[in-house]
Formats: sequence, structure tokens, C-alpha cells
Amino acid sequence: MAPPARPTIKDIAARCGVHPSTVSRALSPAMKHLVAADVANRIQAAANALGYRLNMAAKGLRTGRSGLIGVLAPDIADPGFPPVLSGIADHLHAQGYATIVADVGSEGSEQDLVDRLIAHGVDGLVLATVTLDDAIVTHCLDSALPVVLVNRLDRGARLPSVAGDDEGGMRLAVDHLVALGHKRIGHVAGPQEISTGARRRAGFEASLREAGLATRNALVETASAYTRAAGREAALRLLTRKSRPTAIVAANDLLALGVYDALATRGLACPDDVSVAGHNDMPFVDMVSPPLTTVRIAQRDMGEAAARLLLGRIANPAGSREHLMLPPRLIIRGSTAAPRPAS
Repeated sequence: MAPPARPTIKDIAARCGVHPSTVSRALSPAMKHLVAADVANRIQAAANALGYRLNMAAKGLRTGRSGLIGVLAPDIADPGFPPVLSGIADHLHAQGYATIVADVGSEGSEQDLVDRLIAHGVDGLVLATVTLDDAIVTHCLDSALPVVLVNRLDRGARLPSVAGDDEGGMRLAVDHLVALGHKRIGHVAGPQEISTGARRRAGFEASLREAGLATRNALVETASAYTRAAGREAALRLLTRKSRPTAIVAANDLLALGVYDALATRGLACPDDVSVAGHNDMPFVDMVSPPLTTVRIAQRDMGEAAARLLLGRIANPAGSREHLMLPPRLIIRGSTAAPRPAS
């Protein structure tokens, strides 16, 4: 016995009394707005009743596009990344695309994942994993696939990117601590092979110079990774310096939580003994004790901007390489205060 025929757009059109092109638009996330809401709802109800499913493979053969976008995440467990991913996925979904998220992790091969995504026929890639001098940039350029970086820059600026103003954000944090009266300000820097780590350290040191504070033998320790454990180890090294800092600015919020751990290990209180500031304003840092002063970057906006930039590259691969920089904002909470008077 032959299986029942698969319902088609023409079947839905006949049931609803509309033209097949109207059905096609109503069932397309990118074109649904062109159809009156009541008509679109009636068409969707008919499609559901008939058991109609959009055949993406057939659509891909017609259009030459899969409707899939690959996203490479540095660590999906990092609380700072889901808002970026949400911005990417929501904007792409509204334009008729679906996202495939691949977590590189600490042991993964970035090139292998990129090649796997290309083999799946993705129409473009968003990379949140690139280092300053990363071979994957050349690999992506050679593939001629539209690619955009998010929260990352490559040294040669060869790929379009969306990132926060890392140096400007660090200036906000340092200026805040200087205004409170701090003169011995330390920095737990992020990995220097990553643009956020290098640019935030550069912003920290430039801010000290502008404030007239010595940068020679600066109180800087570099974390091995953007993790709480690495932040703790770097902060412990800072706290053993002969001239202990009265304030510490961390290159991201996970590192700042590691600073909290280091202070507890040394029996020091925040902010009474050492003020702490972070960067990113990741979810829930307003709920730790004390609530963390941090530099907010609009993570969801960053994701949306990356999605828009990528769709522009898909539509016009020969277009200019845009580099968008989102402004930061200082969020002052309970982890920063004026330093104690010298006894």
C-alpha cells in the first residue's frame, strides 16, 4: 500500500481559498509580515491540520541556501554567552534562519567544527572563539563563506566584527576607582592572545597613565583562562605583592568572582579591604555578596548586531568589512568603596 501523498502548498491554498504564493509567504518567517494576520493564522491552522512540513532540502535546492547559520561558542557554560546567543538566534529566526551552535570547549578543534558546519551546508558563520592570531581566519577566508566575529577581533581586522569598547569600558572602571580615592589599583587580565584580554589590559594601563598613577611595575597578573578558578589564582598572586592593591579590576565577571574567592582565602573583606570591579555584567552578578560593580556591555544587542552583519554579508559577499563597537556603561554596586585611611 502506497504511503499517503505529502500535503503541498497547493493543498493548503485550496483549503483556504488563497493563491499558493500567499501560502508560501504566510509560512515563511521572513515574509509572514506581508500577509494579513488573520489570513496568516488561517493558513497556519490549515497547514497544521493537513500535517504540512516545510521541506528545507527542497527549498535549499531551489534557492541555493540551507537557511542554517553556524555559531561557534568558546564555552556554552559561560553565563555571559547565552545573552549573545539569544540575540543572534532571535534575529536570525525572524529572518527565516535556524542556528546550529557548536561548543569548542577546551579540547575541541575549531577548524574541525568549522569544516563540519560547512559540510552541513550552513549559509554563514558567527565565531565567538577567534584569537588575535588565529589560523581559522585564513581558513574561513579561503572557504569564501560569509563569516562574522562577535565579542572578538582578529589582529588584521580581516573579518567583520561586533565587539564592545573594551578599552573604553576599562577606563570607566578605573576612573570610578580613582574618583573614590584609590591609588594602588590592580588588574586581573584576561588571556592576552584574545582581543578582550589584550584590549582591556591596554585600557587599564592607559587609564592609570591618564590618572597620573605609575604604570611601571604595574599591579597586573594575567589569568590563564576566563574562569573563576583562573581569576582566583591570578588574584592570589596580586595579593602577595609587597604593595597590595586596595582595588582590583578584573577583565570579566568570572575572573572577578575568582577575586572574591582569593580575598576570602586571605581573610580580606570586599570592599572594606579591597574593592573589586568586573566587566560584562553577566547574569546574576547583582545577586552575589557584595553585588558586583561592573562594566555592562549590551550582550544581546551585540548578538543581534552580529546577526544583522552576517545577513548583510550573505546578501552582498563583496561588501565592505564592517567593525561595530558597542558603547559600555558602568554599573556601580556594593563591591567598590573608598579605600580605608592609612593607619
